[in-house]
Amino acid sequence: MTMCISLSARPSNNGTRFHNHLYEQLGLNWIYKAFAPTDLAQAIAGVRGLGIRGCAVSMPYKEDVIALVDVMDPSAKAIDSVNTIVNDGGTLTAYNTDYTAIEQLLRRNAVPTDYSVWLLGAGGMAKATAAALRDAGFRNVTVIARNEEAGRALAGLYGFAWRADVDPSGTADMLINVTPIGMAGGPESEALPFPQEAIDAAKVVFDVVALPAETPLVKAARAAGKQVITGSEVATIQALEQFVLYTGIRPGDEQVRAAEEFMRAQ
Repeated sequence: MTMCISLSARPSNNGTRFHNHLYEQLGLNWIYKAFAPTDLAQAIAGVRGLGIRGCAVSMPYKEDVIALVDVMDPSAKAIDSVNTIVNDGGTLTAYNTDYTAIEQLLRRNAVPTDYSVWLLGAGGMAKATAAALRDAGFRNVTVIARNEEAGRALAGLYGFAWRADVDPSGTADMLINVTPIGMAGGPESEALPFPQEAIDAAKVVFDVVALPAETPLVKAARAAGKQVITGSEVATIQALEQFVLYTGIRPGDEQVRAAEEFMRAQ
């Protein structure tokens, strides 16, 4: 049996259900498990030493894990953020499929590139999102992060603006949350990352948080009649690309839809 795992401070069943459902559909003798490591270095050493084939990496480890891998694929090296590790005989190669997911969703939803954007957050997922925005042609982007060093660095890397806090009297055409605000099990699980006034004035609301599928921000945006892009959509695309990296198999569209439905039915 071949094993894949995920590492997160607050593990969800999303990846577990998605990958295991595809393994079953395709008749693969594989299994996927989610873990919350108490020591990241020891966890990655376990991936190497136990021959675990693949390892998904979630908040807050997407940058810390860089020092623990052997090879950085261009997809991860370009943005210094990792969400996927593939183990080839003890050699750990890091990838980033978050970028792919964000890029695809911006394109699928036909978000105009002249929209102004507020990007809330400055961690690993924010890097992937900022890179996808820049590469898609967005220019009027403001990174909002209380950590001035991280916020300014991210904004400067992609030619965007930075501010420490959300402007309570302002808004943007598209609001993107890439922080844990609204994440199930977290201290701010019931909180809104943006003021209701900003949500009401926006045109598109994008919450990268995948658990729950209907975050407080997603619910507020739907109630306000906004175009909504959800974290569960991000989770599906990035997990599919991880599956391909791990197995070398690209499932058919119907198989992916079935796995996605199974994942969301939890």
